[in-house]
Amino acid sequence: MIKPHGADALKPLFVYDTEKHHALNKEAQQLPSLLVTSATAANAVMLGAGYFTPLSGYMNLADALSVAESLHTTDGLFWPVPIVNLNQDVSSIGDAKRIALRDPNVEGNPVLAIMDIDAIETVSDEQIDFMAQNIFGTLDPEHPGVATFKAQGNILLSGSIQVLNFSYFQTDFPDTFRTAVEIRNEMQERGWNKVVAFQTRNPMHRAHEELCRMAQKDLGTDGILVHMLLGQLKPGDIPADVRDACIRKMVELYFPPNTVMITGYGFDMLYAGPREAVLHAVFRQNCGCTHFIVGRDHAGVGDYYGGFDAQTIFDEKVPAGALQIEIYRADHTAYSKKLDRVVMMKDAPDHSKEDFILLSGTKVREMLGNGQKPPPEFSRPEVAQILIDYYQKSEG
Repeated sequence: MIKPHGADALKPLFVYDTEKHHALNKEAQQLPSLLVTSATAANAVMLGAGYFTPLSGYMNLADALSVAESLHTTDGLFWPVPIVNLNQDVSSIGDAKRIALRDPNVEGNPVLAIMDIDAIETVSDEQIDFMAQNIFGTLDPEHPGVATFKAQGNILLSGSIQVLNFSYFQTDFPDTFRTAVEIRNEMQERGWNKVVAFQTRNPMHRAHEELCRMAQKDLGTDGILVHMLLGQLKPGDIPADVRDACIRKMVELYFPPNTVMITGYGFDMLYAGPREAVLHAVFRQNCGCTHFIVGRDHAGVGDYYGGFDAQTIFDEKVPAGALQIEIYRADHTAYSKKLDRVVMMKDAPDHSKEDFILLSGTKVREMLGNGQKPPPEFSRPEVAQILIDYYQKSEG
């Protein structure tokens, strides 16, 4: 199986030892505590789950700026996005060097992790803008990722953490949330060595389904890891539990047994396009995947990124040998009326637009909201029914 990024073995920061876990939980109740942002909490979950191997905690300002600028930490580790703990106010911790980080997303704000503080630094507005511009490629306040990043605050805490729980992900998605450790273990149990990962924050339509099939066939993989984001999204995106139900129904009915693992990870969507695509590749390597599908406008939003920017970044910004995982480059996929199957549009040069069944997201939402199933060439009827029920309930 492929090695984790920058290490021989995964480095999950979750405290698995029961005795130690109990002692740290007890200690945490006595420590000064800080209520962190959702983004900081999501970083803790990813660090705890081993997805962010080999990091040992939150980056300091020098590393965050270096990663934003050159995709490398100051000591040379390849990393695409700053992993930071930014705050507006840290008066609650005084001059403490060891603190409890509290979860903003769970009632009662339980302790998420214990942090040993290496430094508390003030980040200038110019430095925040510099990072945002490099991560997102824009400073437009309408960009959801930019808005979230810039709202976190200008006080940066760096240092190592010990993670004590996985926020709401384990309780809300017990059948789907998995750590990188658990995914590697399950792949081993299944005897999978060559695995292609598919990232999604949406329900999977026919085109996504066929794309996974194409990748598996072209690459000759043992299986497909469908790995869905379970964290915070922008308004209008479909909630994780609905997506989960759609994907499970599709896999149950349309894929052979033991070819797909349906899993999810606890992170908030950045909508950072190319940079997020590289981050997605890093943590899929940590899961043990050998290949990763990068599609058209991967992790994008609006018109901020070119259709294939998330693919070209792997040629332009990822040095040879920086990642072991390989990228499977996908074009826009759609149902061809001529060929009576889903194809990559680039593989059908003799087609005109009219030869494809193409529906905009707005049109699909409108149909589902009216109780109409999109054409079966676009969406499996059983999946469409789950979405119809969701839209009618949420609009009712």
